[in-house]
Amino acid sequence: MRGFNVLPWLLPGLAASIVVGLVAGRRVGRAFAAGPLVGWALIVGFGLIVSATLTPLRGGLDLGTSGIGTCDLSRIGIAPLGELLRIGDTSLNVLLFIPLGLAVGLVPGSRRRNILVLVAVLAPVAIEATQLLLPVLGRGCQSADVFDNLTGLVLGGVIGAGARLLGEG
Repeated sequence: MRGFNVLPWLLPGLAASIVVGLVAGRRVGRAFAAGPLVGWALIVGFGLIVSATLTPLRGGLDLGTSGIGTCDLSRIGIAPLGELLRIGDTSLNVLLFIPLGLAVGLVPGSRRRNILVLVAVLAPVAIEATQLLLPVLGRGCQSADVFDNLTGLVLGGVIGAGARLLGEG
């Protein structure tokens, strides 16, 4: 349960996302020509990501620590397989984006879906930029996180698109 201690807003944010998804899932699903479950999954996927990445860490809340104000660019590219298979920051960053990728993959092709894909792809860069620019969050900007998030997004997207195609066939 170490993660919940370090990320104190993760569970409340996820709970709020689930509730918002229940309330607005049908409308979001309809906007993307998909069902209410896909709308719910899009809302919860984005909410999970925001709760895990854009809320203050426990150290920032308790100790007033802040981010370092620089971005670690030591890894540009996909993580080595060993890092992906070991439970840690890398694999958790990949897993974090799989639900959103799955939901996006379930959305039928359209102009709105293309915009959704663009927003999802830009989200990791926006998150790291926010973490860099808001040191009060107590987080560090890392290029590796962008690649790990995109890896999860692609994995989820492939699974979702495959499921959608199987459902149509």
